[in-house]
Amino acid sequence: MTEADLNAVADAEQRIHRFPWTRGNFADSLAAGHGGWLALEEGRMVGYAVTMQVVDEIHLLNISVLPELQRGGRGSALLLQLSGLTRNQAATRILLEVRDGNVAARSFYQRHGFDEIGRRRDYYQGHEGREDAIVMARDI
Repeated sequence: MTEADLNAVADAEQRIHRFPWTRGNFADSLAAGHGGWLALEEGRMVGYAVTMQVVDEIHLLNISVLPELQRGGRGSALLLQLSGLTRNQAATRILLEVRDGNVAARSFYQRHGFDEIGRRRDYYQGHEGREDAIVMARDI
């Protein structure tokens, strides 16, 4: 992911999430040196991810697939690709937060070997107050 991709990524983010990242959030991540990745099919973006390395852990900050292409294996393929990249970065574990109420995402991560290791109270903005985050991790 580069600066040139940010408009398309931010537009996709708006279609995918109830509380989307802004273009500025993505730009700030790239400026901070976080990993930004695009999933492409025939030159077309179908998904993206943002990661942050902290010592020997990779924090998965955002992984998303276009809504019309979800449940077709693209998220799994992107996560598998990210896992391979993390091995090259000498990371030993991948961490992420997921909304407590996002049952589909939690199930997706569990299918990929992530276990719940904690909870962050009131972590996410919600329509009616705040929502907890489930912290999940998988050893590499």
